[in-house]
Amino acid sequence: MARVMPRIPDSLSFMRGNMLVFTVTRILGQFGRSMAFPYASLYILALGGEPAQIGLVNSLAPLAGLLVFPLAGYITDNAGRVRIIGIASFVSGLGYLLHVTAQRWEVIAISVFIHGFMVIQFPPQSALIADSLAPHDRGRGMALMDSLGSLPAMVAPYVAGLVISLFGVDPGMRYLYAFLVFAYTTAGWMDLRFLRETTTPNPNNGLRLRESWRIIREAYAGIPDTLRQLPRSIRALAVIIILCFVSNAIVGPFWVVYAVTHLGLSTVEWGLILLVETVLRTLVAVPAGVMVDRYGRTRFMVLALVLALIGVPTFILARSFALILALRAVIAVSNAFFGPAASALLADTVPRDMRGRVMAALGRGSVWLGSSGGGTGGPGLGFLIILPLFFASLGAGYLYDARPTAPWLVAGVAIVICLGLTLGFIRDPQNAEL
Repeated sequence: MARVMPRIPDSLSFMRGNMLVFTVTRILGQFGRSMAFPYASLYILALGGEPAQIGLVNSLAPLAGLLVFPLAGYITDNAGRVRIIGIASFVSGLGYLLHVTAQRWEVIAISVFIHGFMVIQFPPQSALIADSLAPHDRGRGMALMDSLGSLPAMVAPYVAGLVISLFGVDPGMRYLYAFLVFAYTTAGWMDLRFLRETTTPNPNNGLRLRESWRIIREAYAGIPDTLRQLPRSIRALAVIIILCFVSNAIVGPFWVVYAVTHLGLSTVEWGLILLVETVLRTLVAVPAGVMVDRYGRTRFMVLALVLALIGVPTFILARSFALILALRAVIAVSNAFFGPAASALLADTVPRDMRGRVMAALGRGSVWLGSSGGGTGGPGLGFLIILPLFFASLGAGYLYDARPTAPWLVAGVAIVICLGLTLGFIRDPQNAEL
């Protein structure tokens, strides 16, 4: 007698196929990133760097995207998506071997710059996710993918804190980056093996090397026309996304540095705080996604920004473990709402046939507020964000050197501007794009 497989509940029927693959690979990647990224600044310091070098290293990460994102947008809309996602994941894994073997901070800088080219996977990945979810499922679908991907990662910062406490920053960070080598190469294999295209690639529209510069020129020359075609809400969202990335670039790399050197926390205590933050964000994420789908995107973006305004700039006033924990908890709830709301708004408003180009320019809309890992990469990144992000990252270390509390003050101003733009210009579309 044939074995009957249990049915996926109707409410979760969208979590199969491509979404299931993305969820599994996200679990691997998120666990590794949640271990290594929050402590990356300490590794740069351990290899001879200074706060200024932390800013320099983070500024290099997005530069390659100036060339890569327009090509990725073209490929996403005109050719295949799966192959580029899988190959980029696999190459990213091999690239982290430089982090594992580095003896000086300059090697980390080179590795980070090389990894910048792998952002070519994000526009096709974002478009594939948007295509794989019906409009009424996008908020909870993205929230559920993020939530399930974060479940094992809940303990990752705490585990990493224990590893660093036990072995020291060096070699402890090398062990953490070695796991990222495994996570990304495994994800690359799964992408190539199990992902399925949602459009039919045109064999005549493949990317040829001699056409690369033409595509790059046309992509940047077409930015004004592309933006003019977008509703006012998405143009305002573009400014908000840029400001959020700039804010993260300025303050993100220094959360752990300030907590350890100025507030007296240990790496284990900081890891425990991030553990609680991750647990809370994960618990809130799916209900938040359901609420975003049911009651609209804009109102929850407003809520998220108000919470971020409470949690981010007031960090510099904290003088106890309990208060720091409470502020990061507020940031966790903020991100549980902001990511699904902004991502769903972008997917709802941008037509399917131009999603690749728009997401290459603006990202997925899933930037975090008050990121403790730098916040200078990921699927939220687009080529319109890169230059502001570069200059913000480059100046962040000097700003921190001049006055350690200054990055949080600048981040607070950025959040206020984002809140004003959301209240003044962001509106949900009457009819969501498929």
